Amino acid sequence: MSAPPQRAARDEPSYDRILLVRTDRVGDLVLSTPAIASFRRSWPRARIEALVNDYNEPVVRHNPDLDRVHVLARSADRAARLRAARELGAGLDLAVALAPRTPDLQLCGWTRARRRIGYVYRRRLLSRLTARLFLTDVGISDADPTLADRYPERPVAHEVHQVQALVAIAGGQRFSDDLVLRFSDEDAAFAASAVPRGAVALNLAPRWFADDFGCGATARLIARLAAEHRDAVVMYGNQVRQDAARLRDAVRAPNVTWLTDMPLLHWAAALSRCSVVIVVDSGTTHVAAALGVPVVALYERRWYNLTSREWAPWRVPHAMFRKPPVGADPGTLIDDLASAALALGRQST
Repeated sequence: MSAPPQRAARDEPSYDRILLVRTDRVGDLVLSTPAIASFRRSWPRARIEALVNDYNEPVVRHNPDLDRVHVLARSADRAARLRAARELGAGLDLAVALAPRTPDLQLCGWTRARRRIGYVYRRRLLSRLTARLFLTDVGISDADPTLADRYPERPVAHEVHQVQALVAIAGGQRFSDDLVLRFSDEDAAFAASAVPRGAVALNLAPRWFADDFGCGATARLIARLAAEHRDAVVMYGNQVRQDAARLRDAVRAPNVTWLTDMPLLHWAAALSRCSVVIVVDSGTTHVAAALGVPVVALYERRWYNLTSREWAPWRVPHAMFRKPPVGADPGTLIDDLASAALALGRQST
């Protein structure tokens, strides 16, 4: 699936009210913002609304292409989800599941909108059956870990283009490739007080501490960044709080700032001040890309052929690396990550 070329205007159907559904992760919603913008450009007079969850909502809080954002609690049970979908479905012309996952397909189906669109992966047969039950139009994606590793020459569309293809299925003609993530002046003020302009950032996530990299290697990487850059920033959330405490004990460089317990848009604003960010495959990759920040991305060794293409940093300078086998010395990889961050950081300042 990918966005097709523009077609004649007579092919474009008319919608008065459109609901776009995505209730999964932050990074995936960021990658859906070009599709959201494409819906707006294709139907500029339509009322376009979004249904998201209470975790990823900040991504679209200030989105200029949406008329309204509805929030569904992640803890909502089936009855609550059904009720929300039915309430939003009144007078709805088009419902679109932006994620290839059963909960979002169900929400679209339950709206009973005149037209209901989504996509699923080709080899997930149960999901394909579910989609046919809930949707009027189903797109099929060829992205599949097994196929990508078995046939590395096979094309794998970036998730941005997979989601954009839904606009084409709906009959849209005007496409935007730009990620959209905006924050407030309050978020910017926090970031200005917390992060030196041009700092190099490393965002901690559980995958840094897996057996194929580990706490010791992460500490060495942070120390290397502190030695090569005037200012370094380490950002982290509750999931890795204990690991971060061990890192702070191991790395005592005075030019490293440690940031945690930030609202999502405070965190995004902090990232926007950095010259480069080093990430392990996570939503941070896409938040940084939406802010125009260069990215050094480390992907899991397994499924690398898929993940490094489907979720590569989007339209920003970047470098991508693959984790070493378990038990291998990560020293060379640490050198490569640090060198790439130094080179990209110099380009952006």
